[in-house]
Amino acid sequence: MMTKKAQSWRELGLKEKIGQLFICGFDGYRPTPGISRLITEYGIGGVVYFRRNLRDARQVASLSAELQELAAVPLLTAIDQEGGMVVRLEEGVTVMPGAMAIGAAGDPELAYEAARRSGAELKAIGINMNLAPCLDVNNNPDNPVIGVRSYGENPSAVALLGVKALQGYQDSGVAAVAKHFPGHGDTAADSHFELPVVPHGRERLDEVELLPFRAAIAAGVDAIMTAHVVFPAYEPDHIPATLSRRILTGLLRERLGYRGVVVTDCLEMNAIAETIGVAKGAVEAVKGGADLVLVSHRLDRQLAALEAVHDAVLAGEIPLSRIDEAVERVWLLKERRGLIRQSVSGSAPQRAEAAGAEVRSAAQETAIRISEAAVTVVKGGERLPLDRGGRTLVVWAEPRVSTEVVEVIEQECTLAAALKDEGYAAEETRIGLDPAESEAAAALGAAAKADTIVFVSYDAAFSPGQIALIRKLNELPDKAFALVAARTPYDLLAVPEVPLYLCTYENKPTMMNALAGVLSGRLPARGVLPVTIGPYPRGSRT
Repeated sequence: MMTKKAQSWRELGLKEKIGQLFICGFDGYRPTPGISRLITEYGIGGVVYFRRNLRDARQVASLSAELQELAAVPLLTAIDQEGGMVVRLEEGVTVMPGAMAIGAAGDPELAYEAARRSGAELKAIGINMNLAPCLDVNNNPDNPVIGVRSYGENPSAVALLGVKALQGYQDSGVAAVAKHFPGHGDTAADSHFELPVVPHGRERLDEVELLPFRAAIAAGVDAIMTAHVVFPAYEPDHIPATLSRRILTGLLRERLGYRGVVVTDCLEMNAIAETIGVAKGAVEAVKGGADLVLVSHRLDRQLAALEAVHDAVLAGEIPLSRIDEAVERVWLLKERRGLIRQSVSGSAPQRAEAAGAEVRSAAQETAIRISEAAVTVVKGGERLPLDRGGRTLVVWAEPRVSTEVVEVIEQECTLAAALKDEGYAAEETRIGLDPAESEAAAALGAAAKADTIVFVSYDAAFSPGQIALIRKLNELPDKAFALVAARTPYDLLAVPEVPLYLCTYENKPTMMNALAGVLSGRLPARGVLPVTIGPYPRGSRT
């Protein structure tokens, strides 16, 4: 254990050097004995926050300060604050629109401003690394995990917007992490649960998946996160990219010339944890070329991984030079982001409040501008605006169970509330993602009394229950019907018969206010499709 603040990575012992290669998560709003032990005894390089750690901006600032006080080497404090449907903190910060909404808005400067202003808010509360942007090219409608986290299906557009975003984060003083290398967009499996394969040849991968990452490397991205995905074109032994020396060293370092930090996606995802295992996975990742290993949840797995890497070095399985190479990169990143030898005046809560007063108004204005530019009318635009006469029913689909990607939080400001503000007599019925018979019956009963029905779907293409209910509601006589895809835009493929179809790419309050403005005719629909939906090509709108 180090008893004083380190001034150079060369002062660290082997145990602390290995510790610097790990980012770990924990439960609770205050430092737990487990995370405290990992920081003080093992000298881990960083922590990662989830909703389980975050109440509001003031609390997060205090937590960050407490954790940093424990560390001999300043910590990387990381978060998945991608925007839109993937955010960990909503209280006291601005929830920026997500990548696909920005792709629909199509303005690179808005991509930059969203990241710069979001980064400024994160930095003010002690968060110095954002695990964003996603540079995955989402060209597979069946992708269950990327979808709206991508800027779209066009590699050049993803590269342009992604580079603007990473520059925005880094200009705010927050490390950007481009993910998921070499690309998770063309998979039909979720690596949180299984091991996906991208079977394409090298020429296609070079033209599509790798193009945004080459752009990010040229732009000086701080870090690149790996994908738990198999790429046979580069790794014939069916080893996922996270653990593959051929990919992390041969492709990323040697061929693409990347010199920054390589960070793994979480090793507790099933693609790793239920195959090779977390501890062995950590060893293989470091051997392969990873500089930071992410283990987000269980203390026993975190300790096992740290000890496994230590044992592998002592046994000669991992050369000490590989550890030194990695820890130097991590140290240089911390220096570049102002963590080494930094001096910050004022208490953490005071800094959070002062920064919040300065930046939140401008950040919210940026979020509104993007949302109003993103709403996309794909089909039936001639049916707008919706008639204000009579009663409007909003059927609102929402997740009920949190996942690794989306952590559920009850949302009060839905489309019905926004339509009321536009002067509509709007009511709402809520259903789960795969609605129960009782929920479907309640929605049909409410629809019988309505004149206009707006179904706000949530990944309906993956939900037979939502699709069945959409069809039944659309078939009701003498009703105006609209379908709004409030997450993945591909829902129209399952119900091409609906007369009016819009995409918002997320269901957050700012976007619902923009949608209500379009439905009422107060705002024009300016968004363009960032992906192809059947007969509706990328770049189209009505």
